Amino acid sequence: MHTGPVPGLLIVTATGANDHTRASIPFHIAANGAGPGNVECAIAFAGDAADLLKPHVIAEVRGVGIPPLKDLIEKCQAQSVRFYV
Repeated sequence: MHTGPVPGLLIVTATGANDHTRASIPFHIAANGAGPGNVECAIAFAGDAADLLKPHVIAEVRGVGIPPLKDLIEKCQAQSVRFYV
């Protein structure tokens, strides 16, 4: 029986800070879905989504019904989620 991480979830996002909730969802899936599910995960940023990694943007983004982006990014980093820009 395989007990290590399941390889292969790449989340691609292109939504920037103009939509806080949609912009936060990839981080939420990685931090609170894939990581706890023992699935190896990475997030690829395209277009406006690359701005989500800027410190002043991270501090401002707060989606509805989702933890703040700052908390989600910290959790992703703690779980070694890779970011591709």
